[in-house]
Amino acid sequence: MDFFRSKADRAPAVDLKRLPRHIAIIMDGNGRWAKKRGMPRTAGHAAGAENFRTIATYCKEIGLEYLTVYAFSTENWKRPPDEVSAIMGLLKKYLLEAIGQMERDRVKMEFFGDLSPLTPELRQLCERTREISRHYEGCQVNICLNYGGRDELLRGAMNYAKDCLEGKADPNHLTQEQFGRYLFSRGVPDPDLVIRPSGELRLSNFLLWQSAYSEFYFTDVLWPDFSKVELHKAIAAYQNRDRRFGGV
Repeated sequence: MDFFRSKADRAPAVDLKRLPRHIAIIMDGNGRWAKKRGMPRTAGHAAGAENFRTIATYCKEIGLEYLTVYAFSTENWKRPPDEVSAIMGLLKKYLLEAIGQMERDRVKMEFFGDLSPLTPELRQLCERTREISRHYEGCQVNICLNYGGRDELLRGAMNYAKDCLEGKADPNHLTQEQFGRYLFSRGVPDPDLVIRPSGELRLSNFLLWQSAYSEFYFTDVLWPDFSKVELHKAIAAYQNRDRRFGGV
């Protein structure tokens, strides 16, 4: 990975043998990126989608095990209908291309969130992508779609309560590990590093349970401009921290 070791990159080298196992990214700033250039917000989303492809491919190349991205939240339905439609159109385009390339790229793909409000076509594409992914090993990309952290916790609590009523679970012996099985992220380790571009300093309802002990990295760079070098800077910052998980 000599790409990152030249002085021109202005980023410290990272130890590729000590990568975080799981990186989560809030892909924020597409609209502002477009506005700065006098372009419609939809153009920003298109640029952001293309950058997601670039970053996801790079994560696979360096050996990252899990990448989770915040693509569309439960609150994003409040945006103008034309913007929502454009985002869904980009998702369809990406999934069609991904399905055609998955045999070559061998990237596993999963979705976190309630997919029921999506069109039947999009739901079928998501399920087709999941089905193909089951045959692959390696980097898993989790796309948070119609996802909200509070919604996820409420769903988990309701499903757990249902199992208790049906005698499938014991309310007196619930552990954090057991409750985690009721979340969209079941089976996936918690993110070691959560990255938010765009200058905002909040989680915005993203992976509330899973990020309890994650390291955070914030940058003013807008998502479409979040390059491999910027990702490299975030990983370098992570590797310079001492993770104690509440200990000394």
